Amino acid sequence: MTSSQARTWSQRGRTPVVRVRSRSRRRISIAALTCYKPGRRSRLIYRPRRDDGNRDGRKSFSWRDYRDLLTAAHQQLGGPIVLIRDNLNVHKAAGLREFADSRGWLTILYLPPYAPDLNPVEGIWSLLRRGWLSNVAFSTPDHLIRTVRSGLRHIQYRSNLIDGCLGLVRAIMLLVRVRAWPRRA
Repeated sequence: MTSSQARTWSQRGRTPVVRVRSRSRRRISIAALTCYKPGRRSRLIYRPRRDDGNRDGRKSFSWRDYRDLLTAAHQQLGGPIVLIRDNLNVHKAAGLREFADSRGWLTILYLPPYAPDLNPVEGIWSLLRRGWLSNVAFSTPDHLIRTVRSGLRHIQYRSNLIDGCLGLVRAIMLLVRVRAWPRRA
């Protein structure tokens, strides 16, 4: 990850320089769910995944990883899930579609093709990048993972931050519920 710079300072007349190592071929991916249930505090469920080069040749999450995250979320939340996702190709994989069709507790809806403003997880990434990940040159992938986990943990325990990211989605869910949302038995 190339370090993001929020603010910096330097002596007058000197250009501030943040030294970073060259790009690494290793990748760290994170999948996250922002969860909303009326009358309860909002939740954030996430999973980081480090590409160590050993796992089925993939550098990012596969549909099986998303399936496992959804299963864990269902166990934690203890109820049906209406999942609103973006149009990432892995989110539309045939295996994930079959998984969703075979589970009565899971309904998947998709956002319009390019709508990051409607996606609450993009707000979480923005908070993370502007806060915990800004002005840091990561020395190792483990350093990056520790910092990401720490930032996400802080966001997890501040439900008002998650509520801010979920604002528009809450309004959409209310509209959908008013318009006779298709219910699954």
